[in-house]
Amino acid sequence: MPSRRELANAIRALSMDAVQAANSGHPGMPMGMADIAEVLWNDFLSHNPANPQWSNRDRFVLSNGHGSMLLYSLLHLTGYDFPLDELKRFRQLHSKTAGHPEHAEFPGIETTTGPLGQGLANAVGMALAEKVLAARFNQPDLDIVDHYTYVFLGDGCLMEGISHEVASLAGTLKLGKLIAIYDDNGISIDGEVHGWFTDDTPKRFEAYGWEVLRDVDGHNSEAIKAALVSAAIDPDKPTLICCKTIIGFGAPNKQGKESSHGAALGKDEVAAARVQLGWNHPPFAIPADIYAGWDAKQKGAEREAAWNALFAKYKTQHPQLAAEFERRNKGDLPADFVAKANAYIAKLQVDGLVVASRKASQMALDAYGPLLPELIGGSADLAGSNLTIWKGSKDVNSSDASANYVYYGVREFGMSAISNGLALHGGFIPYDATFLVFSDYARNAVRMSALIPAHAIHVYTHDSIGLGEDGPTHQPVEHLASLRLIPKNRVWRPCDAVESAVAWKVAIESREGPSCLVFSRQNLAHQPRTPEQIAAIEFGGYVLREAKNGKPDAILIATGSEVDLAVQSADALEAEGITARVVSMPCTNLFDRQPQAYRDAVLPPACRKRVAIEAGVTDFWRKYVGLDGHVVGVDTFGASAPAEALFPYFGFTVDAVVAAVKSLR
Repeated sequence: MPSRRELANAIRALSMDAVQAANSGHPGMPMGMADIAEVLWNDFLSHNPANPQWSNRDRFVLSNGHGSMLLYSLLHLTGYDFPLDELKRFRQLHSKTAGHPEHAEFPGIETTTGPLGQGLANAVGMALAEKVLAARFNQPDLDIVDHYTYVFLGDGCLMEGISHEVASLAGTLKLGKLIAIYDDNGISIDGEVHGWFTDDTPKRFEAYGWEVLRDVDGHNSEAIKAALVSAAIDPDKPTLICCKTIIGFGAPNKQGKESSHGAALGKDEVAAARVQLGWNHPPFAIPADIYAGWDAKQKGAEREAAWNALFAKYKTQHPQLAAEFERRNKGDLPADFVAKANAYIAKLQVDGLVVASRKASQMALDAYGPLLPELIGGSADLAGSNLTIWKGSKDVNSSDASANYVYYGVREFGMSAISNGLALHGGFIPYDATFLVFSDYARNAVRMSALIPAHAIHVYTHDSIGLGEDGPTHQPVEHLASLRLIPKNRVWRPCDAVESAVAWKVAIESREGPSCLVFSRQNLAHQPRTPEQIAAIEFGGYVLREAKNGKPDAILIATGSEVDLAVQSADALEAEGITARVVSMPCTNLFDRQPQAYRDAVLPPACRKRVAIEAGVTDFWRKYVGLDGHVVGVDTFGASAPAEALFPYFGFTVDAVVAAVKSLR
């Protein structure tokens, strides 16, 4: 039977070989953390290589994702369907072994990591999901939700500010099944970190309410094992294990140096490392006894079988809970959700309420929330402004078994990345909220929502200069355009309560990625619609008001609060003999995905007189109005004044829109 060190050396060999073959990558971290990974994966991690999606598996997150070869080596060695050829194609086009782990490439990769610190945030979301699901579904002697979340992280993760946001919240939420393992090797890309990172990290995490295990020898298997045993004891405290390691362990001339961090070791150093490690095998060759020592298939099958037996007993005693648990883990919506949501939307159209779209959003939550026990949300200390608390909201930090609301505090970035973790864990549809202008703080996590992809819903209120007196620091101008440019992101800016309810419905249904729902502070006029127009809202853009003769001289395109201005302007134009069509385009991302025939029906190519109206930067709208069209927008920062003064000041008037149309040839 191979020794622990020999098993760990398989990770080192595969990592340095793959990086060398690609002549690109980060061999230092996998070589430095190999001993820790060996103990964790062989002695503690509960998983089944034959079923990477087993719901009660432990989650493993590689927050320091540049060390991706560590994870790829583990998946291959332990028996996942992760062929050696994929390791040989490290960082090559269409391989599963991307430069940083990508969730979409393989189900054994729990999340996409690379932007440092976000993996830790995702892990906090996963641990929170485990805690809330356990409170909801576990019954006496039937703990069907009972697993840990392990996360590897490095100095870079801890230097990023997001680590403070999420570690602080994890301590407050008492996520005792979250175990973070810190690769304390003292090296980053620029060299020894003592010149720019002198925090007392253990004290910092103790202040957050974590259990901290200091100065663990990351190359001593028994010390690592003892630390992991200790980490699981306190049910109310997450644990940080601080492991002292040597980056590039085994490379005699580069270990302990930044030269092993982010580049191939070089053929000579790889050969020297083989000698140093006693690894007398060719590149990518793994002896049979090493494979046998790593093979987790039988152990994984036994663990899942034991859980299946437990769940069978649970299903007999609690059939309704079991059915709900299975539905939520599959990601299926309740069978009656679509019909009830459509009925609610139809009623809103009849009622014709004039409310702020942020209020309409809360109304949608009140309507949909009772139908969706998987809905979990929160706000970055703006619940009273974002209106994210609905009638059934219950604090996840309470003992309520149906808890579903997170008080995130002022942590926009961390909140959004935690939402990604909640979504990836399964069993939840998460939403989070802040002011639109503060989406800047959250933006990289929103980008990761789309890249992963994660079914997270990001709610943004106070969507324009219409928020008024708070002024330019709080008035978003470029944010809508910026969020729309993120591939696979869906940005909704509805014009009234009906479009707001549709936006929520489509966001809930859209499992393939995130949605950003953008709502107003001020009241918005209700718009009349036919049932066909209501159905067309889901296409992202539709004809809201047709020209009287059906042949428009001009087309007005608008979103949100500016849609009613477009309708008023169309009336004024027709009074002067100019026929005008109004197109409401609440989600440009969805409209752009529609068949060309539909888009041409809404925006006929023959009609070149087009004016777009939106309280934001104008460049985005050129693809719809062309260079010969006009955009009524805001290409400067806002101003501090009441909303009713700001809109005319920035040119959002009927007269300005009419003049814009008349100016077009």
